Amino acid sequence: MTQQEAESAPNCSVPATSAEVLLDGHRATRDRVARSILDHGPSSAADLASRLGLTTAAVRRHLDGLVAAGLVASREQRVYGSRGRGRPAKVFALTESGRDAFYQAYDQLAADALRWIAEASGGGEAGQEAVAAFARARFGRQGEKYLSALEQATADQRTEALAEALSADGYAATVRRVPSGSAGKAPAGAQLCQHHCPVAHIAEQFPQLCEAETEVFSQLLGTHVQRLATIAHGDGVCTTYVPAPGAAPSPRRGSGAAPNAGTTTEPPATSARRNPA
Repeated sequence: MTQQEAESAPNCSVPATSAEVLLDGHRATRDRVARSILDHGPSSAADLASRLGLTTAAVRRHLDGLVAAGLVASREQRVYGSRGRGRPAKVFALTESGRDAFYQAYDQLAADALRWIAEASGGGEAGQEAVAAFARARFGRQGEKYLSALEQATADQRTEALAEALSADGYAATVRRVPSGSAGKAPAGAQLCQHHCPVAHIAEQFPQLCEAETEVFSQLLGTHVQRLATIAHGDGVCTTYVPAPGAAPSPRRGSGAAPNAGTTTEPPATSARRNPA
């Protein structure tokens, strides 16, 4: 069925076969097992069976499916103090992929909260400014964590220090030096590339998040920076141009790769604040 056909289909379903009912029930129970691990942390099959009212054998079958799908991993249970005889109990914990499966609900919660802030502040420009104030406060606190690392770096290594700090927070950041194009001249600057954005889905709806992050980068690096691309706007990598001390405020045209490759050197026609992509 095409997407158009799916959208035009009536909001009803045909009666399910007994096999389909069993399959849906299996999926629902497996989701309950994963949710219990998320809520309570690493758990043994016996713990899960007790919490969910299932047999241990049934829980193990669902755990086998979750492990095979890469959503759950097993490990020996940590024991504090003396351990009794016998093999240590095995516990099951969500993998990164398993946690990602639950992030959509949190994304919706964050979007609803920001929308409420905008509406409660009167909507319109006042509401947008309220969201922007929240974004500046949020990224400002994040920037405070990075400040000590940047203060210990030399002036020409501050961008790399910021990339390391961002990577520690899950942004998978790298730095690419941008040459000036003139032989014997110092580099024109650097591109700070973030290959992952934990708030990309929210930033699609609230660009104030990208704008606030850019402002914090500028404050931390002590220079004007320019956002060239963002994941939230459909680019492959969030790319920020950081000029070298004494360099021109914007990169040379046509000196780098095409957009969306994470190595863009030509700034967009619109300003970073109006359209951070």
